[in-house]
Amino acid sequence: MKEDRKDFSPMADCPRRPNCVSSEARDPRRAVEGFHLKGSDRAAAWNTVVKMVTELPRTEIIQATDRYLHVTCQSRVFGFIDDLELQLTPETGRIAVRSASRSGYYDLGVNRKRVEMLRTKLKRQGLIQ
Repeated sequence: MKEDRKDFSPMADCPRRPNCVSSEARDPRRAVEGFHLKGSDRAAAWNTVVKMVTELPRTEIIQATDRYLHVTCQSRVFGFIDDLELQLTPETGRIAVRSASRSGYYDLGVNRKRVEMLRTKLKRQGLIQ
């Protein structure tokens, strides 16, 4: 993966609409826990995380670096587009996560379910705590 950004700003906060979750959210109703990589080879673990995310159904890579991943996820029935972002802090092994709908007001919990499903998959692979 190429690195095309040197400084990483925090991810955008969730909007007021209840269709977003983020590990950086200030609103507890939109907050989810970030991921914490296991082991000392964080670069290899990150590459595996990226591979697993990009293998999710109806997912398209928008940007991928050695610290940041932005993909879109398209809903099966109506074709709505959601943005999923992961941002690694290599020094700590922490991955910030944000999943948000581009349109609509309420997402029926889809974004939270996506993040928690990803958390479960990454734990099963032994990548995160």
